Amino acid sequence: MSEGTPLISNLDVWSNISLILQYHRNIPWRQAKDMVEDWLNRLNMKSISEKRNSALTDEERFCAMALRAAMVENSIIVLDRPFYIVSNLRNSEFIIETLHKLDDLIAEARIFDYTWENDRYGVLG
Repeated sequence: MSEGTPLISNLDVWSNISLILQYHRNIPWRQAKDMVEDWLNRLNMKSISEKRNSALTDEERFCAMALRAAMVENSIIVLDRPFYIVSNLRNSEFIIETLHKLDDLIAEARIFDYTWENDRYGVLG
């Protein structure tokens, strides 16, 4: 997951996420939409279901991208400099909480960032 792999701009959030379910797991679109809306609700983001990428806040976009990445079975989520996606955050609390809310959907999560961002993660340099 990185700034360089954005959501598909001409699709709303639920469509961006459900594409994985439809094509990788052969789940019908209606069932996939219901599943996505349940997961968005888990993230307190159900209201973004019908929004497109350009209408999302940084936090909403991050949640949509994280959920889309979690749709691949046994997914390993790799976050490449997540503060580029959610640049307004002072620390990693929102990022970590979001991943924890999805931890039953993902096998593993790794964050790659510059060492000068250590303070944002609570790491002592």
